Amino acid sequence: MDVAPAEEDDPFEEQRENAENPMRRLFGEYGADNTLAFVIGVTSSIVARVLDLLPPLLLGLAVDAIFSQTADREYRLLFVPDAWLPTTETGQLYLTVALIGVAFFGGAAFHYSRNWGWNSFAQHIQHEIRTDTYDKMQRLNMDFFAGKQTGEMMSILSNDVNRLERFLNDGMNSAFRLGVMVVGIAAILLWINWQLAMVTLFIVPALAVFTYQFIRTIQPKYTDVRSSVGQVNSRLENNLGGIQVIKTANTEAYESDRVDDVSQDYFDANWDAIDTRIKFFPGLRIMAGVGFVATFLLGGVWVLTSQATGTAPLFFSGTLSPGDFVVFILLSQRFIWPMAQFGQIINMYQRAYASSARIFGLMDEPSRIAENPDADELGVEDGNVVYDDVTFSYDEEPIVEDVSFEVGGGETVALVGPTGAGKSTLLKLLLRMYDVDEGSIAVDGQDLRDVTITSLRERVGYVSQETFLFYGTVAENIAYGTFGAEREAIVEAAKAAEAHDFITNLPDGYDTEVGERGVKLSGGQRQRIAIARAILKDPEILVLDEATSDVDTETEMLIQRSLDRLTADRTTFAIAHRLSTIKDADQIVVVEDGRVVERGTHDDLIDDDGLYAHLWGVQAGEIDELPDEFVERAAERRATVESDD
Repeated sequence: MDVAPAEEDDPFEEQRENAENPMRRLFGEYGADNTLAFVIGVTSSIVARVLDLLPPLLLGLAVDAIFSQTADREYRLLFVPDAWLPTTETGQLYLTVALIGVAFFGGAAFHYSRNWGWNSFAQHIQHEIRTDTYDKMQRLNMDFFAGKQTGEMMSILSNDVNRLERFLNDGMNSAFRLGVMVVGIAAILLWINWQLAMVTLFIVPALAVFTYQFIRTIQPKYTDVRSSVGQVNSRLENNLGGIQVIKTANTEAYESDRVDDVSQDYFDANWDAIDTRIKFFPGLRIMAGVGFVATFLLGGVWVLTSQATGTAPLFFSGTLSPGDFVVFILLSQRFIWPMAQFGQIINMYQRAYASSARIFGLMDEPSRIAENPDADELGVEDGNVVYDDVTFSYDEEPIVEDVSFEVGGGETVALVGPTGAGKSTLLKLLLRMYDVDEGSIAVDGQDLRDVTITSLRERVGYVSQETFLFYGTVAENIAYGTFGAEREAIVEAAKAAEAHDFITNLPDGYDTEVGERGVKLSGGQRQRIAIARAILKDPEILVLDEATSDVDTETEMLIQRSLDRLTADRTTFAIAHRLSTIKDADQIVVVEDGRVVERGTHDDLIDDDGLYAHLWGVQAGEIDELPDEFVERAAERRATVESDD
């Protein structure tokens, strides 16, 4: 299996490209709410690094003024009056030791507050941006999810958000720490001896150019890595979800090869980035080492020449004391290596930039469903539903065209037709999973576009063919969406759904954990729990999307009994391929190619000898009696559906 290059295969490429100034938005929209932690982190970083720079300065002062007693060097401290300082060498030594101790202990305290500030800043933003991204994602239209796999979306909520946290914590922490070190050390070196400082600093422009080239090279490679991570997650999630199919089809070897393919793509993309990165950092260290060696060599020659002749070597002027040389060596080493570490910070920034572009690109994803700001709550009295010339297209391809029919309050209408006819789409329009392109859908005279989506879905219950149970107990799954329900109400709903008996036979009854997606229960059991959930919700309008198609005959009988109770005295829409389950509906609407082609009761449609009668004949085993035109049309429809899939 071949996988396209990541830049061609990134499922969020469009969103990523549309994200403007993602890092600025990150700090503007989320950093402002965490200003205190940020200020503590920055302030503590500055103070901690200033304290870190004191010991080398004090050591240089001690070497010249106390131990070597250099003629032109007196024991003086910046910003401290001379009258406050001891006059004896012993007193000066004790004061120097005390100040170094204060610098170390004070530095430790501020390092703690620095880490607290940056960790608090990063953790709060990580939490807020993950929850906001999830909230935005779950509110997007269903057509968005149709084009994305679960693993790809998980990579944003998990991997990308975590990368932001690492940059905001480790990256920002290190950036301020190194920034203070570089600026502070450069200032001290220039203050002590500007000539030797120029030797130390000459390598800085080369480091800057080298780092800039690294940024340009590594950025697109990290984008490829992020995309390939999503592909790996999607493949693994898909395979683990379908493990039973893999085992029964004996395709373990085939799926292992497919996982190997996407993993190899991730390996190639990641190794390409790693190869660039591991070449960059040794290069930085070599350049930094050149600066340190030059400082040590020229400074050492200068000290020796000054002591021997009292003059300066080469193009230098003045003298260089041993104490100043010691300070230069200690601080230049602290200066050069932080410069090299800026590459790692830039590396983290590029990863965070790619992740933030995907996150904000997703947050900016437009929704096809816009709620009217003046929308009212949907009020349902009779439950009368009217489809008026409804047309809907998906990606400019018409799915439903000019559909009109009316369902009286309390009636049951069945939608029947071949696969791909548009039945499920019609009901998704009722739930406003999509909005109609033309025409309207109204409940008791209220256009669905003029009512709030929340109130609409509160009053419409939905039971699908593919029942989804959340990880948790049976009771929690029945009460899902009706979270404040009492246990007695949950039990009554289960009894009405013919589910109480099997639930009480479970190991822990209603408190039995159903497992992820309800894997510990059979299909029929899951279906009856879904029906119990709908009964507990007690909606005014009910949608049944092939609620009994995947169960055996006996289970279907039990489910049908519970459905009969559920549909009594409420407006009901039902989709069914087993026509025997809907033949008693008040109205049957036959849909073909997105249009209503027949409508009436079961007996009326059988007498009309149209599409419904032929579909009934198929299920009754009267295949030889079907007209050739119907068989040919069925073959054409099947070919079209398979081609679309």
